[in-house]
Amino acid sequence: MDWYTLGNMITQIRIGQKASTPGFSRTVIRRPDGLFWVGGIWSGQIVQLRDYLFSDIWTIYDDEETEQWLEYRTKIEQKEREMIENQFEDLRG
Repeated sequence: MDWYTLGNMITQIRIGQKASTPGFSRTVIRRPDGLFWVGGIWSGQIVQLRDYLFSDIWTIYDDEETEQWLEYRTKIEQKEREMIENQFEDLRG
């Protein structure tokens, strides 16, 4: 099992994947429109980066609830890659 700090988790999580802290005390899902809480009082709310999140360790995984997002994953990742390449080319020019 791979563990990530918050910053590393954000760079590694893919559309439809979930990330949880040990014991599943905090769980998020990356959807095409952002990172959202799963479960608890903040369920369905967009994640706001707060101080306490910076000290958590996370593991990333897929489960049966995330399957609905898999069809978007390739399209979104291709679009993200194109946007980064376009910005890079603009800066080089």
